[in-house]
Amino acid sequence: MRRKILVGLWISLLFCAISFLFWQNEIKYTLPTPIPQNFNQIAIGNKVDLKCCITDNRPVFIHFFNPDCPCSRFNIPHVSGLIKKYGDRINFKIVVLNKKKNFTIEEIQKKFDAKIPVYFDESIAKNCGVFSTPQAVIVDPSHNLYYRGNYNKTRYCTNADSNYAQMALESLLKQTKTPSFDALALRAYGCSLPKCSK
Repeated sequence: MRRKILVGLWISLLFCAISFLFWQNEIKYTLPTPIPQNFNQIAIGNKVDLKCCITDNRPVFIHFFNPDCPCSRFNIPHVSGLIKKYGDRINFKIVVLNKKKNFTIEEIQKKFDAKIPVYFDESIAKNCGVFSTPQAVIVDPSHNLYYRGNYNKTRYCTNADSNYAQMALESLLKQTKTPSFDALALRAYGCSLPKCSK
């Protein structure tokens, strides 16, 4: 009898541990990122102050990235693909938002296999209305916010039908009407700022 109780307790403990790990590594990242108190929403179409990032008249694509955020790490190949595909027509930038470690520009560029500008300025996130990573922001040549949202409805960026940031890029480049996106595209998911922890 005592042995059955111990086995039952062991199985219960194991189940709780597996459930906790599943929550920590998967489920909590499917929930919307909580909106911070005193958050100033920047509406699509508003002018965005990006003096530091604008070098010519091409649209700007800013990837908000935290190397410690699992969601950010999972979408590196997708973002690298976007940079390779559209880099001649779009000004790509990476903004690193991480308070725990010091990363170098070269380390970040190596992760994306791209020599693009890297910034460590949190004010860029505030100016764009970003409060989580990873997030994509597209600013049109007139410095208006064209898109702010997620890359895909899956954090692994495996669903081609929901490549939201890529769809917005295509729309801007073709100068067609901005596509309408569902809540999964525009509601922030991932790691919260400023410490990028859920």
